[in-house]
Amino acid sequence: MGKIFSILFISVLFLAIPNLSEGQQLPQFSQYMFNGLHINPGYAGYKSEGYVQSTFRSQWVSFPGAPRTFTVTADLSANEGMQGFGVSFLTDQIGPARTTGGLFTYAYRMQVGEESFFSLGLSGGFTEYMIDGDLLKYNDMNDPNIPVGRERMVTPNMNAGLFFHNSRFYAGFSAFNMIGKGALEREDLSLAFHDFHYFLTAGALLPVSDAVQFKPSFLIKEVKGAPTSYDLNGMLLFMERLWLGASYRSNMRIWNDNLEANLGNRNAVAFILELFATENLRIGYAYDHNLNVLQDYRTNSHEISVGYYLSPRSVKLRNPRWF
Repeated sequence: MGKIFSILFISVLFLAIPNLSEGQQLPQFSQYMFNGLHINPGYAGYKSEGYVQSTFRSQWVSFPGAPRTFTVTADLSANEGMQGFGVSFLTDQIGPARTTGGLFTYAYRMQVGEESFFSLGLSGGFTEYMIDGDLLKYNDMNDPNIPVGRERMVTPNMNAGLFFHNSRFYAGFSAFNMIGKGALEREDLSLAFHDFHYFLTAGALLPVSDAVQFKPSFLIKEVKGAPTSYDLNGMLLFMERLWLGASYRSNMRIWNDNLEANLGNRNAVAFILELFATENLRIGYAYDHNLNVLQDYRTNSHEISVGYYLSPRSVKLRNPRWF
């Protein structure tokens, strides 16, 4: 039987802190409701204009080895909005482990009503998983199972998604990590599981007054080996210029009844704002506060996003894209 190396650092975190059961899951941003490309390739080209966005998330700020995630996405539409193209890059660091990936995305959009559209999206690329053995702390200096220097594994990746929208409602379903699991199944090394992820989301835009609109939405995420996660979001749009709102994140046991008991209590709230600083520029910020055991560590999270329209928003669309 060959040597089996597991990332002890991350495993200990999984057992000690409920929220860290997310460690083998894809990074999740609090501001995904402003850029659906993070969770659904069918979203590519939705805004009907070229759009570039970068997001940086520093999670559990005071905790040693806490996750830091950076991503850049870009998408645009073509063929009178019936096709969407996108590209994304992501790097996620947690302790001695780092995940880096790049994806190209294509979405085909069909008009199914006077102002309703349905799209099918597909993204493909590669993901690299890396562990730096020099950053690990261990008791036995001569343990041959501990890597020396950096170990890497690369796997192909593919995601697919469905996305429906009109001027007042949207819904989507997507599956991530559809291929590539076999490329990580080495006898002597185990860096990641690369399991399927499923995302289900929906939301609406409801007028409150001439100057205020309300956008309620939800997201449900399912992945093997973790509780079903859900977000409940409420955002207010003021004067088509400023978004203010909050999100509540928790979990429930639906399919995974055999999980460890300490993986069940995971609750957090996020306070979110986004400003259209100019006709081209969007700036967003989210502050996450944990309501479970992590609050004892003062490990809140901060997330900053900067987005840029390649064409000024002063060029009015028939149906402005608020999702």
